[in-house]
Amino acid sequence: MLRDQPCPLLPDQRGSILPRIWLFTDERNDAFLEHSIRQLPRGSGIVFRHYHLPEPSRRARFETVRKLARRRGHIILLAGSPAQARLWGADGVHRRALRRSGIGRLLHSAPVHDAREIQQANRVGADFYFLSPVFATRSHPGQRPLNPLQARRLAALSNGAVIYLGGMNGRRYRARKNHLIHGWAAIDALS
Repeated sequence: MLRDQPCPLLPDQRGSILPRIWLFTDERNDAFLEHSIRQLPRGSGIVFRHYHLPEPSRRARFETVRKLARRRGHIILLAGSPAQARLWGADGVHRRALRRSGIGRLLHSAPVHDAREIQQANRVGADFYFLSPVFATRSHPGQRPLNPLQARRLAALSNGAVIYLGGMNGRRYRARKNHLIHGWAAIDALS
């Protein structure tokens, strides 16, 4: 079933607006992450990954980022398990193939790259989708980016808001924006 309208509200009682701009964290932007977070427009989103750190260091780094994010009114998702996201005080979890029953009131974003992954995310009730790669990206070297028609078709299959990822920046988002796309996310362009 194809969708024809974006889904901009977060699935909670407050009816908060889903951020349009998202910063993904990793070892590439760790050295200047605090500066990057301060530069984000108020109420943006952050997906904390930092897979390169051992668990105790990762949690300490998350806590630093979480405190700064709260001061700036940002939403922060943890790439990890729902239990870990609750324990660490994240607003949600970024991960594929989670059952809604295991997530509870946390937000759930899913990384998607093709129709199969979108169908899987739809089945488990993901709240929103990071669709990539829209452009060539250092995160997935050699992977062919989606052309505009492919990206629109995949976005139409999604049951939640779609956020473009992969080689994105503000200019590219405006050039590719359509009624199915809610926002954009990046590592390098926001760092």
